[in-house]
Amino acid sequence: MEAMTARTTTGSPREVFAVFLRLGLTSFGGPAAHLGYFRHEIVERRGWLDGHAYGDLVALSQFLPGPSSSQVGIAIGAARAGLKGALAAWLGFTLPSALIMVLFALGVMRIAGGAMDAGWLDGLKIVAVAVVARAVWTMWRQLCPDWPRAVFAAAAAAAVLVWPGPLGQITAIALGAAAGWLILAKGERETPQALAHGVSRRVAVVCLVLFALLLAALPLGVTLTASQPLALIDSFYRSGALVFGGGHVILPLLQAEVVVPGWVSRDAFLAGYGAAQALPGPLLSFSAYLGAMIEPGPAGLALALLCLVAVFAPSFLLVIGMLPFWDDLRRFGAAQAAMAGINAAVVGLLLAALYDPVWISAIHAPRDFALAVVAYGALAWFKLPPWLVVILCGLAGVFFMVA
Repeated sequence: MEAMTARTTTGSPREVFAVFLRLGLTSFGGPAAHLGYFRHEIVERRGWLDGHAYGDLVALSQFLPGPSSSQVGIAIGAARAGLKGALAAWLGFTLPSALIMVLFALGVMRIAGGAMDAGWLDGLKIVAVAVVARAVWTMWRQLCPDWPRAVFAAAAAAAVLVWPGPLGQITAIALGAAAGWLILAKGERETPQALAHGVSRRVAVVCLVLFALLLAALPLGVTLTASQPLALIDSFYRSGALVFGGGHVILPLLQAEVVVPGWVSRDAFLAGYGAAQALPGPLLSFSAYLGAMIEPGPAGLALALLCLVAVFAPSFLLVIGMLPFWDDLRRFGAAQAAMAGINAAVVGLLLAALYDPVWISAIHAPRDFALAVVAYGALAWFKLPPWLVVILCGLAGVFFMVA
């Protein structure tokens, strides 16, 4: 039986910021790959959480709207250093890609075009295959140790591939919870590690109420004032609050919010979206680009910050609001059984993501597969740090392109 940790935070916001800043600079490949990077850094390398606690945080992120990897990062930051740690984790993970996207909007990144772009980008896509594959394997061994949970994971992966989209993901998770509750209720699970989130129930309730009030009040404020900054906050806040499935699902809604009113041209929107694919960190840092494009000059920097904060604010409020209740819920026997089924389903979702979009967007030739195998070996067997493997695969991609 695993001992429970105290409900006090054990780190500092500065420590959390440093770790997530490095993750924000090196975590290429989209949300599924981000979760792999997080697990390696937080569970395996630093031991801030055990594997079950991490899996439970991933499961929580699947229930909430918004970008899942950023939500997991916020939860990890709260577990390590309280509310300041949650903010530090979000800031460190988001800042690098947000700054690059603002520079791109200002035209500084135009010199980055050229023949080598496709090569290093291919290398980064391939390393994402290795990162996600390693995460799926390690999480499968820990969260699917018996045949019922292995079946849950396989069924969830098949369901999501056959029925793509957020509704399929939510259905797979709900069925995993029901199957876990019905089939695994008589089994035993180790006492989960207490999440030292440092968030009181009072603060959590305030965050949940604030989330709902902003969702209801912002459209009314726009109607009464006709203020463009307030309209931007409303558009980006609703985009982050009401859409399940992560950054790729939110982007079409953002297009409707900024292209249709004429704030950003369609070509500029697509150019920024394409650039965001090549960056580490959360895809929704793209919102900073949109803010900078809406208003050229210094005013655009303020709008970039405004849009960035607005699109991530729902995730922050919801994670902080749900964290103490989620931590309490996961201690009940029936809830533990349902959670075990949910975690197995989450492994299945990652397995499906390993195929689509990670594998099919990266592996096009035998040499791509060979590089993915080498990257996997470097991570799993030689224990090279992920940031070094990212650099080496980017260079290998350039070499393959030139060759």
